[in-house]
Amino acid sequence: MASYQLYCFGESGNAYKAALMLELCKADWQPIFVNYFNGQTRTPEYRSEVNEMGEVPVLVDGARKLTQSGVILDYLAGKTGTFGAKDDDERREILRWMFFDNHKFTSYIATLRFMVSLAKTGETPVTEFLRQRFNTSLKIVDGHLAGQPFLIGKRPTIADFSLCGYMFFGAELPLPLEPYPHVLSWLERIKSLPGWKHPYDLMPREP
Repeated sequence: MASYQLYCFGESGNAYKAALMLELCKADWQPIFVNYFNGQTRTPEYRSEVNEMGEVPVLVDGARKLTQSGVILDYLAGKTGTFGAKDDDERREILRWMFFDNHKFTSYIATLRFMVSLAKTGETPVTEFLRQRFNTSLKIVDGHLAGQPFLIGKRPTIADFSLCGYMFFGAELPLPLEPYPHVLSWLERIKSLPGWKHPYDLMPREP
């Protein structure tokens, strides 16, 4: 058995954050497919045995079970000694961007993508609201990246992996990224990291 097991499915950008971190750290890990689209996360068994919150990702490390992508990223950074903070100032800056991601970045794009590209709801006042909010957040990130290659400076950290979780799904993203050249360059820098893989190449997905 691998050292780590990750409950995940390919369409989940939040699970991809953890899977990418594991892969870039060259960790010994294996994915455990969660059949989200057929309701597995809503079953009593999943909620009692895997994650009471009914979500992925879930990281298993021996007897330890961790949920929430930000917690998993922080744990793996500490465990592997890679992509984490070098001092307290960096730790706070990483947290600043990860909290921003959870509240104003992934929260919008994940919901927008699910509604438009996966659930096929069509355009609604809700999707228009989400698109406007995400574009506002993209402008903030694009402006920040105009002055440095990664979110906290010259090297990638778990802050980058947190924000990029949904950004590699290509045509499934229901808005263009071309107006944000610094974001596009940042994504190319992440793709150039040794070990980078697309979400669908890292995690199993529904046929």
